[in-house]
Amino acid sequence: MLVVVALGGNALLRRGEPLTAENQHRNVRIAAEALAPIALEHDLVISHGNGPQVGLLALQGAAYKPDEAYPLDILDAETEGMIGYMIEQELGNLLPGERRCATLLTQIEVDPQDPAFKDPTKPIGPVYSKEDALRLAGERGWTIAPDGELYRRVVPSPRPKSIFELGVIELLISQGIIVICAGGGGIPTVRLEEGRLIGVEAVIDKDLASSLLARELKADAFIMLTDVDAIWKEWGEPHAKAIRRISPENLHGIPFAAGSMRPKVEAAIEFVEATGGIAGIGRMEDAEAILRGEAGTVIARDVSDVAFWD
Repeated sequence: MLVVVALGGNALLRRGEPLTAENQHRNVRIAAEALAPIALEHDLVISHGNGPQVGLLALQGAAYKPDEAYPLDILDAETEGMIGYMIEQELGNLLPGERRCATLLTQIEVDPQDPAFKDPTKPIGPVYSKEDALRLAGERGWTIAPDGELYRRVVPSPRPKSIFELGVIELLISQGIIVICAGGGGIPTVRLEEGRLIGVEAVIDKDLASSLLARELKADAFIMLTDVDAIWKEWGEPHAKAIRRISPENLHGIPFAAGSMRPKVEAAIEFVEATGGIAGIGRMEDAEAILRGEAGTVIARDVSDVAFWD
């Protein structure tokens, strides 16, 4: 069975933790311990978030003159290499020597006419006071938006269209290699009229990119790991319920806030409807149990009635 796993940002940084190399290695080690049993039984492809890391690199880049700062596509590539290295190392410490890993920098095509380029919504980097945010916006040409009582830089988040390295990923899988790719939503690129490929200032949603990856690979299962134990119906309400099993049709009818869960739900629906495989959402430490249907939320075509956890 081919399993695609998307690691959420909590795989690298727990809420409130400083973004140090030590903390990231420790959290990746926890992720590797959860993924190792799957890697021993199935073909495995891993994607991951990179929001904190891109934010840190962008903050470091702010020390340069505006015309010297590295663009987001290059920062995405840097974080793919950095995070992939840690995942490779920690998985390699747990798996037998013949179970090898490879990190692949992954270019993902987006539409240059995507409406997201005119409506930046994806927050990156640190928070600022309104005064500082307005000053930086003027100096660096940023778009800013409220984030609670403070402000953050926001960038376009276009939908992923295609994965340029798909053939290489398939080749690696065919050789029994665990592939780490499409990290942070991949490197956003567009094809110019003359055919040349260039990077663009954007951040692709990691879950939507991972869903595209799982669909194009025709994976049997697509698992999104986060710091929430399941999809909850009426989250935050006294009578909220954790969903155990649900069909895409029934999931369509449940409203979700525009935060972290809506993209995951959309990604899961797209995968199941396109492939007939199963999708799962839940906690990182429950990865193997989610695949067995014993934890988290499983989305599948053959579910007739919504089942809830007791």
